[in-house]
Amino acid sequence: MVVDTSSAACSVALIDGDKVIERRHAVVGRGHAEHLLPMVESLLAGRRPDSILVDCGPGSFTGIRVGLAAAHGLAIGWGIEVSGYSSTALVAAASGAREVTVALQGGHGELFVQSFRNDPLAATDALRSLPPAEAAASAQAELVAGSGAEALVKARGHGRALDTLPDAADARLLPPALRSLPARPIYGRAPDARPMA
Repeated sequence: MVVDTSSAACSVALIDGDKVIERRHAVVGRGHAEHLLPMVESLLAGRRPDSILVDCGPGSFTGIRVGLAAAHGLAIGWGIEVSGYSSTALVAAASGAREVTVALQGGHGELFVQSFRNDPLAATDALRSLPPAEAAASAQAELVAGSGAEALVKARGHGRALDTLPDAADARLLPPALRSLPARPIYGRAPDARPMA
């Protein structure tokens, strides 16, 4: 089973290898905690998965925490393995492009940006959180995919934008190395809160 709550979308999918058995996907904005477990219950309909794959981010701080907490809790209850993947890799894989820069809406008006090449899918630079103008200057590919694609293409003044959100069903497109990350948060930027001196 795959769980994705890193963006305005909330999605779950039951996959077997590269085949989607069943899926649920809804753009909820906020409120992942209220939507996720009913979606899981509806998806499984009494079935029990062999493992759980969860989106670790970057993306919505709260969404990431909700997805990871649910995945870990269910994995403990069912006695199964849980592993993670990156939302930027998922969007890159779903784009189907040979080269793509992924831009996802981040906090404080910034974009999470990372570029990928395909065949096999691999990142060509490090994940960064940047203002749109800086993200535009660092974007490597003509195609930009993700929830921040239009903002990046507008700031750059050229390119193609594919406005899309992560979807759990697309996890089947990830190579094994990119869907076996430790199931812990990938925040993509330093925390806003600072410890007191």
